Amino acid sequence: MTPGDNGASTPEDDDPFGYLYADGQARGAQPPSGGYGYPNSVSRVRSVGERTYGGQQAQAVPQQQGTYGQPNAHYQAPETLPGGAPTTRQPIQQPGAGGGRGRGPNTKGLLIGAIAVVAAVVIGISVAMINGGDDDKKSGGAGASPAQSQKASPSPSSTSSVSSSGELPTIDAKALHLDGTASLASDVKGAQAADGIYVTNLNQAGSGVTWTVNGIPEDGVYTIFAHYSAVEDGKMTLTVNGKPFGSKFGLKNWTGQSDPANAWTHSYVWPNLKKGTNTISITCGDGDSCNVLLDQLWLKKGQVKN
Repeated sequence: MTPGDNGASTPEDDDPFGYLYADGQARGAQPPSGGYGYPNSVSRVRSVGERTYGGQQAQAVPQQQGTYGQPNAHYQAPETLPGGAPTTRQPIQQPGAGGGRGRGPNTKGLLIGAIAVVAAVVIGISVAMINGGDDDKKSGGAGASPAQSQKASPSPSSTSSVSSSGELPTIDAKALHLDGTASLASDVKGAQAADGIYVTNLNQAGSGVTWTVNGIPEDGVYTIFAHYSAVEDGKMTLTVNGKPFGSKFGLKNWTGQSDPANAWTHSYVWPNLKKGTNTISITCGDGDSCNVLLDQLWLKKGQVKN
């Protein structure tokens, strides 16, 4: 450095375009190649704010950086400001806590409702089964055929009436009132009643049939006919209006056949009937032989054989 030349040490002399002027060239200024174009010039790297301008050094503003995880000293939380967020947290009310509002679902009510639904379904099924059972009883059971023995119950159909022309009635086995173990069947062929149905299981004491006849025109002797099948001689007790007839109702094997399908025949008795309604019963009593199949009864006036 020569006397009177301070070098490029001040901003006003630090002209990067000095090489373009005569006085700069006289000083040896060159196009920049890393410095400012002056000999022996040094590129100076300064921190922001450290360069001096007009003899004053700019003061760098220190950056406020806190330690990681520590709050910044210049940060103010919202709750410290006027009208800021509350400084305490409000507890979250759990469902069902406390009373009144905010309760959870009424599980007791749901349980009662579920029980009511199940009870209704069970009652409905029970009613359906009972009704179905009644229908089966009325029809003789689901899929039952007349060939199967079946117990019949008392029915108004066990009553017959004399016709307007005075003809005395005939009744088939399925219309008779059955007593004791008596039941209906149709597996043995040859019965003359409707659908080949007859009464069986008469060989137990107290078993039998009952027939009520209305409209008998006058008191007198009448003939009661029975159509039946017997492979051995039988006899049963006849009761008219609650009084036993004087002799047994003979049900002999008049055909001599051992096959019940070929042993169908008829027999008769001559009791006295009264005018009006009469009740006739044929029952297996003590000492009777009742191994017969009975399919039809009918009346005629007087003492007849056919």
